[in-house]
Amino acid sequence: MRPTLMALDDVSRRMQRGHRVYLQGATGEIRGLQAAFSMSPDRLAGVRLVSGLVPGMNNFDYSAIHPETRVECFMSAPHLQRSIAEGRTDLLPLSYSQVGRHIGSTPFDLAIVSVARAPGGGFSLGACADFGALAVSGAKQVIGVVNTAIPCPPRSHRLSADMFDAVVEIHEPLAPPEAGTVASELAKIGKLAAELIPDRAHIQTGIGSAPAAVWQALGGHRGLTLRSGMVTPDFLDLHRRGAMAETGHVAGILVGDGDFAATLAESDLVAFADVRITHDTARLAALDRFVAINSALEIDLFGQANLEWLNGRQVSGVGGSPDFARAAMASEGGRSILVLQATARGGAYSRIRPRLTTPVSLGRLDVDVVITEFGVADLRLASMDERARALIAIAAPAHREMLAEAWDGERRAAQGAGNV
Repeated sequence: MRPTLMALDDVSRRMQRGHRVYLQGATGEIRGLQAAFSMSPDRLAGVRLVSGLVPGMNNFDYSAIHPETRVECFMSAPHLQRSIAEGRTDLLPLSYSQVGRHIGSTPFDLAIVSVARAPGGGFSLGACADFGALAVSGAKQVIGVVNTAIPCPPRSHRLSADMFDAVVEIHEPLAPPEAGTVASELAKIGKLAAELIPDRAHIQTGIGSAPAAVWQALGGHRGLTLRSGMVTPDFLDLHRRGAMAETGHVAGILVGDGDFAATLAESDLVAFADVRITHDTARLAALDRFVAINSALEIDLFGQANLEWLNGRQVSGVGGSPDFARAAMASEGGRSILVLQATARGGAYSRIRPRLTTPVSLGRLDVDVVITEFGVADLRLASMDERARALIAIAAPAHREMLAEAWDGERRAAQGAGNV
């Protein structure tokens, strides 16, 4: 049966009070729905929207559409602070693999997914394949939003036309990511990380300027394979420079502009898959030399990392970092690398802390190597004191004395309590 063709403004007519609706996030966000929903806010009264919204990519507060609209997401962002505080947005602290299982087991009343028309018929989740197939599998109704501005990569999850109840056609160019230059401190971090990555490694990098700096330092490598939640224009640059293998590249989403999307689709270098593949710890751990590179906001002298909290507010989520870190540490020849600048607030604040005062995003067992612009701290098989000394050594010089004194205090307190 052919799906019904409908207008974007009519999508919300399929919603009813009490409905749980999947709405695509990340680079699959359908920005035109923001205006469409806002024009008919009463249709979203009592509706719960579930979405994989990503900080820095998705900047609209859907819970503000109607006082009774509720949102469920998995990563925080500054623009969501108020709605989270007021209980209009629920933030679930899950890793991406857990998010996938949650979405896959939720019987959505409606799933709205961004798709491309696939050659030969049917549809493709295109360059945003993270959760869409999981949401569609158990949904009572499915609406596909065909974006004619986005090319269809040859290898992505295919969906037959009979899986859709309705289809909307739009032309919405990809929002270009914020352009930026790599600061000298980040360039140092990238170079230090690149020295730890062997040729023929499988590479995952997270969101942020520090992981991006690592990509830019890998030009001299050979035979690298992308196995990551996302692919960025740095991938094509490294491929042109001969650093990337010709086959085997897998990502969940594309992050870049329309030109990048078109070039990548034409090249057919990357297969797009959902989180059951991109974030599967066992699958990734089976790869030799799987290297995970992610950023942190803070790390303490025990090796515990904060990826989410800034100035007492939650500004992000753990994302896929726990999945990738554990896979890298189990991989033969793998490495779990955390990268961060040593200070914030113009050098006044050390991002290496005596002890975290925030919830822990990555436990000390999930942190392998830490890199700042001042060096590399290898925490593998290190004792508690060795860990602390290694981390103090890569802190900014102005903060090392404070950290050393704080660690001495931790040790004295432990001895006084009988925990030597």
